Amino acid sequence: MTETVERVDVLIVGGGYVGLSAAFAIAASVPGARVALADPRPWREASGDLRAFAVAAAGRRMLAALGVWDSLANEAEPVREMIVTDSRLDDLIRPVFLTFERRDDGDPLAHMLPNGPLIAALGAAAEHNGVQFLAPDSVLATEPAPGGRRVRLSSGRALVASLVVAADGARSRLRAEAGIGINSWSYGQSGVVATIEHDRPHEGRAEEHFLPAGPFAVLPLKGGRRSSLVWTERTDIADRLVCGEPFLFDTELVRRLGHRLGELRLVGRRQAFPLGLTLARRFTANRLALIGDAAHAIHPIAGQGLNLGFKDAAALAEVVAGALRAGRDPGAADVLDEYQRWRGFDTLRMAVMTDGLNRLFSNDVMPLRLIRDFGLSLVDRLPSVKRLFADAAAGAPGPVPRLVAGEPI
Repeated sequence: MTETVERVDVLIVGGGYVGLSAAFAIAASVPGARVALADPRPWREASGDLRAFAVAAAGRRMLAALGVWDSLANEAEPVREMIVTDSRLDDLIRPVFLTFERRDDGDPLAHMLPNGPLIAALGAAAEHNGVQFLAPDSVLATEPAPGGRRVRLSSGRALVASLVVAADGARSRLRAEAGIGINSWSYGQSGVVATIEHDRPHEGRAEEHFLPAGPFAVLPLKGGRRSSLVWTERTDIADRLVCGEPFLFDTELVRRLGHRLGELRLVGRRQAFPLGLTLARRFTANRLALIGDAAHAIHPIAGQGLNLGFKDAAALAEVVAGALRAGRDPGAADVLDEYQRWRGFDTLRMAVMTDGLNRLFSNDVMPLRLIRDFGLSLVDRLPSVKRLFADAAAGAPGPVPRLVAGEPI
């Protein structure tokens, strides 16, 4: 008996914000395109991630171009000001070396957006635009097939995709299966993520305190009296903070944040994520493209992980949509080469920058402290240089995909 195998144009593996935005962008741009997405967990259940993301101007423009920003705006908190300090943990005074306020165009520096509403908005939009969800389901293996890759799923289902997109995270099975090597190392750090309530309003101010163990960021959330913590520590200490008694967590939190926001209360769970750098040596293989953490996982020190992932999704959607409209094969080598050229250098530049910043600031070496504090103060006093840093943080230096520029594809 001959097995019936379904064919699709694009199969995206991984239902996080990067995979969902890529699926949605392709399906919405090319009506009738056969786009499928496989993930072990349905998007409606993916609301337990406590992280909140800094959506830079480029990411906001992309979400607006896709038509979902209006539904997210009520969940997003504008970041109106950011301060940067550099000190030891027990210093009585933490001088502010660098401040950022609204961008020259009047827009906020970024918007803080919880993961749950973002996933919900992208999932609903993708479903509305005809993306076929294969969830809960996961990919067991893929192999070359005429005109595509044959994909075998854990449910027993099989299909052939002209293009398979790996959005399955930093430990991507599809990347390993394709033999794509990585440059990777651990920082010996973990990022502790939590949400806190406080008695005094944050007034839209974000703070990043560079401490010897790593950056400690307090990021404003909607409502004025909640903030998201991204707290970098040595992995052994981070584990104790997450698994230990709440009293220990509260004590160490006050040591770092002080009493500027009044009494502090933990909301929900604490989570810790190991931090390192992972950079794929190529973002493409035979009928395979890597996006998001499958292509690159960087340190959160500059808050650019989400924005890099959005750029991947936007660039891939643009080249795939162009191919489909022209009647070409979306998994052809020349289409994937265009994606590789578009994303390779930008990702390498950001990886080098975040790696260097983490190494420069996550230590207590006095000569380095003097150099970095002088550098921060100098940037704060030079408006043109400061503007360059703000533009880079906005997520759109140099040529960008149309969606990131706020234009439909």
